[in-house]
Amino acid sequence: MNNTKNILEIEDLNVSIEKKDILKNFHLKINENETHVIMGPNGCGKSTLSKVLAGHPAYQIKNGNIVFKEQDLVSMPPEIRSHEGLFLAFQYPIEISGVTNYDFLRIAYNEKQKYLNQKELDPLEFMELIKNLLVNLKMKTEFLNRNLNEGFSGGEKKRNEILQMLLLAPNLIILDEIDSGLDIDAIKIICEAIASYKEKKAALLIITHYPKILKYFEPSHVHIMSNGKIMKTGNLELIEMLENQGYESLLNI
Repeated sequence: MNNTKNILEIEDLNVSIEKKDILKNFHLKINENETHVIMGPNGCGKSTLSKVLAGHPAYQIKNGNIVFKEQDLVSMPPEIRSHEGLFLAFQYPIEISGVTNYDFLRIAYNEKQKYLNQKELDPLEFMELIKNLLVNLKMKTEFLNRNLNEGFSGGEKKRNEILQMLLLAPNLIILDEIDSGLDIDAIKIICEAIASYKEKKAALLIITHYPKILKYFEPSHVHIMSNGKIMKTGNLELIEMLENQGYESLLNI
């Protein structure tokens, strides 16, 4: 008997920004514990998809349905999407002056706890929790006292994103170019932390240009996007074909 749960289902999604159509009749279905990879040429709509799922207000959904854990995602405010278990690791995390990393993380954690009617943590309890997560990412405790992403290197910003992910324990993790600007050591630390967490039945959606990071994740589905929609779906063999033929030859574009 198959007890696999559906996490995300997108049907006939059409999205535009500033009157320009980006996603066109887009379809995607992701089940619990699956790892999906989306690749495609620049401008095909990969990052637009991640922003729409997170609730970015600049994008207009013209028609289509997005169901997340059997709920209408489109009607959810961004903060409720997060509380319900959707997490997006940004390609370019923003900086916030005057807010320490510690305060930001504790507030985010306690807001989710409050939403779920679970126990909120006081500062000492939260510090005990966050210390264990810092160890997994090889981050020092002093890192918490700095303003959120202010003056952080690219690697520090990405580690901080994954620290938030581990803390919030999402059901669907969306990684948008997570390897952008990282050295080999940072990629290894971050990808291993994500892969270790994913064993808890979370679904993973990886948007990337570079298939080398996929050795950490063993994707169940590989999708090639072009012109706002998924054109081909397969497994790792599809990536090998892509590396040998390139997008134009593979997709006949």
